[in-house]
Amino acid sequence: MTEKSDTAFRTISEAADEIGVPAHVLRFWETRFSMLQPLKRAGGRRYYRPVDMSLLRKIKALLHDDGMTIRGAQLALAGKGAAAKEPAPPAPSPATMPAASRPGPDRQALIVIRNRLAAALAA
Repeated sequence: MTEKSDTAFRTISEAADEIGVPAHVLRFWETRFSMLQPLKRAGGRRYYRPVDMSLLRKIKALLHDDGMTIRGAQLALAGKGAAAKEPAPPAPSPATMPAASRPGPDRQALIVIRNRLAAALAA
């Protein structure tokens, strides 16, 4: 079979093969990502437009490559991912903490690591 052009519509099996996931995953994604709306013809047969294929690639990258949850991918696609990229609030200073809950050397190191990770993720 010859390769379809980039502007051609694809059936669900063609889209699934191209994206690299089973067809049932594409049907599931339709229930979770409201912006994914392939054309449906008589009998409910789906046809994925080039814009749908682009969206499927983004969804797969977010879920499979970036390891996001479905909710995280939904927010990222909705443009609300920027809210998740805001810097984490600074950790409380050990001097302002009650003596019983002040971090020891190991806990302080973990706080530093957490803050560095939050800053890296926000970048």
